[in-house]
Amino acid sequence: MVKKEQEDMKQGFALAKENYKLLVIGFAIIILGFILMVGGKSNDPNVFNSEIFSFRRITLAPMVVLFGFLFEIYAIMKKPKSDNESV
Repeated sequence: MVKKEQEDMKQGFALAKENYKLLVIGFAIIILGFILMVGGKSNDPNVFNSEIFSFRRITLAPMVVLFGFLFEIYAIMKKPKSDNESV
């Protein structure tokens, strides 16, 4: 029985379906963070626009991106629940 379980482990994907779902969620969080960074450009190159230093671009967006990367690490490291284990 142990040999069959080892063969099943070799034939499958490296991560479980749940892990891939979490990876997609983490990727979406990272994209959201980069979208939050967009903007603050001035229409006239001779005029400085201080909107580039807004809270959203300087503080919030990098924190969202960092959270997305941490979520990605969690998604990769999370052990999938197996159906055979009983509590």
